[in-house]
Amino acid sequence: MAEKSAQVGNAKLLSAEESAKAKAELGVDDFQDAVEDVGDGVKTFDVSVEEMSIIRAELACEFPDDYKYLSDAYIESVASKPYSKDMSIRRPLEYSIEKLSDVMKWRDENGTPTLKDMVKIANGPSNAPEATENYQHYERCKAVTTALNNGSLYWHGLTKEGHPILWIRCNRKPWYPDVDADIKALIILADIGISCMPKNITDFVVVSDSTSPPPPIPTFMIELLKVLVKGYPDRLHLLASAPVSSIIQFVMKLLLPLMPGRLSTKIHLSDVEGIREKLEELLPNGKDDIPTFFNGPVNHDEFYPDESYCSKKGPGVLKFDFYGMIERLEKARDDFEAKSASSN
Repeated sequence: MAEKSAQVGNAKLLSAEESAKAKAELGVDDFQDAVEDVGDGVKTFDVSVEEMSIIRAELACEFPDDYKYLSDAYIESVASKPYSKDMSIRRPLEYSIEKLSDVMKWRDENGTPTLKDMVKIANGPSNAPEATENYQHYERCKAVTTALNNGSLYWHGLTKEGHPILWIRCNRKPWYPDVDADIKALIILADIGISCMPKNITDFVVVSDSTSPPPPIPTFMIELLKVLVKGYPDRLHLLASAPVSSIIQFVMKLLLPLMPGRLSTKIHLSDVEGIREKLEELLPNGKDDIPTFFNGPVNHDEFYPDESYCSKKGPGVLKFDFYGMIERLEKARDDFEAKSASSN
């Protein structure tokens, strides 16, 4: 039985040595406090206007082109938490600045602020200057955009509380993905979701239709976890997935030992009936907002059909309704904020 659980197809769980190496790359021990929730009933602390100004100034000085990426609400949520070494006091200001700087350094090292431009380049003509000046980069732009085209990942709507929802359609994912392109596409989508968050919302929800997932690729799964831990700490509010197959069980066995803090408590695995109950709690109109792939009435394919039904959005390779998705998410945010303002 143990051997069966250790392998799915050609994918195997990590050895002790491989697991230790992955943890070292993730920086789990050092980063645990930054991604750990303080839990219900544990107080947070005030952060003064002056302290917020100090943090902002430090980030603006070190990262002048990208410092506005972090909202005041997110900075305050990080700085207001108890210190892991002494839960009776707030995180030292220097510690919060260090952790926020780590996120910004990760973004800089991975070229995150300009990744969205790759979609624009790939959607343009092949003889455009930005395409011909660097052919190798243009090919990567096309690969990243192609990774979006299958419609396996998209933002659609908000929860009752205002968290943007990233939907995953596992049966649309390729069996042999371009790992680098898939990771870049995910980072682009993550940044879009964060940029479209309502005021005072700092995290998002992920809902996965895990029917017929492709065979697991450990290298991709670990890179995915690295992105979440190093680039987007405290950004995941909930990940709900159904149904639970042997492949999903394998993925969890692979990733759980590598996850820092209480990240694993944000993952909800269930059967379809279980996720319908969860979605009824989360979605603004309850069961009336549940998509058809979870036996609900809402057809997401109206906006995000299978790639075979999509046409190009421009002279390039983009088929996915990338810009329409952004417009709809921005409208959902604006509607949510307007409704919140009118009820106050």
